[in-house]
Amino acid sequence: MLLTFVQFATMVAAEMAVLSNGFTLRIDRHEVRGEEVILHAASGQTVLPKSAVTSFEQLPDDPAIPAPKPAPAAATPPVEAPKSPRELVRAAAELHGLPAAFVESVARAESAFDPRAVSPKGAIGLMQLMPSTAKALGANPHDARENAEAGAKLLRDLLIQYQDQPDQVRRALAAYNAGPGAVKKYNGVPPYTETQTYVDRVLRQYRKASLETQAPQ
Repeated sequence: MLLTFVQFATMVAAEMAVLSNGFTLRIDRHEVRGEEVILHAASGQTVLPKSAVTSFEQLPDDPAIPAPKPAPAAATPPVEAPKSPRELVRAAAELHGLPAAFVESVARAESAFDPRAVSPKGAIGLMQLMPSTAKALGANPHDARENAEAGAKLLRDLLIQYQDQPDQVRRALAAYNAGPGAVKKYNGVPPYTETQTYVDRVLRQYRKASLETQAPQ
């Protein structure tokens, strides 16, 4: 069931916000205040204009889980196997409502999925976050999970920032690589060879991954 905007705040247990740019965001609830809508999720709040959200899809409640039986006194809790860097990136993409293949393409271009990578400019980890950027996002860039989640959040925020531009995705990727200031200065992808090559490489990889996903098995 798709829910349209109403005049009062709407709160549900779990929702999927469908954005006008085609992306979706899993959220806990949303509020409508005047011409703005506030999306609440575990990762924080996002304030968008009403025009940025086309609808909300209510997700089914989680099924009831029976109470577990007491474990034997000698039993030890199971240890969850550590996730691979690629699994962390995919989980971060899902958390922030982005296509996994898109965030994977960025991580591949940034670090080749190496959580220990450090660039000559000081960018750190899977998503190559600068220390100042990681701090602004409240993430430890040396923690692979936090690095992946912060990078995915930054990509989502940039996509939302440029949602009214025809070259939205190219601008978002350029801003991720060269900074929003450079995109603003040149009103688009800046004429930096590194940035233009980076944007083309990410989009080429994303298209390739998308085609492989759609190919019949």
